Amino acid sequence: MLEPQVTKAAPSLLYMVKQVELVARSRLDELVRPSGITALQYTALTVLERHDGLSAAQLARDSFVTAQSTADLVRSLENRGLVHRERNPRNRRELLILLTDAGRELLAQHEELVRELEERMVRDLTRHQTQQFREALTKAWHALS
Repeated sequence: MLEPQVTKAAPSLLYMVKQVELVARSRLDELVRPSGITALQYTALTVLERHDGLSAAQLARDSFVTAQSTADLVRSLENRGLVHRERNPRNRRELLILLTDAGRELLAQHEELVRELEERMVRDLTRHQTQQFREALTKAWHALS
C-alpha cells in the first residue's frame, strides 16, 4: 500500500520577509556591537544621515520603532555624543534630532562592513535581480504603508 504524499506549501511571503529581517538584524548587531551600539541605533543613525533634523515621531516612523523606544534610543545616542537635539525654529515646542560629527564618523567606520553584509545577502542574485528585488521590496512597503 502506497503512503499518501503530503505536499508542503511554500512558506508565506510574510514569514520569509520576517526571516530575512531577523537574520539581517542579527548580523548587523554583530557588526556594530564592538562600537557599543545596536542594530536599531545604527538604523536610526542611517535615517538621520539621509534626513537630518527629524522630530522624534518622524525618526520613530522611519526607524520602525515605537515613540517610547525612540525616546530611549535618542537619549542613549545623545549620551554617546552621536546625535544632539535642537529646538525647531518653526515650532519652538518641537525638538529636532541631528546627527553629530561623531555620529557621521561612526557610520563611516561601518560603511564597508555593512556594504559587504548587503552584498552577501544578494550574492546569488544578478545585478538586475538585485535591482528587481529592491523595487519589489519598495512596492511591497508602499502597498502596506
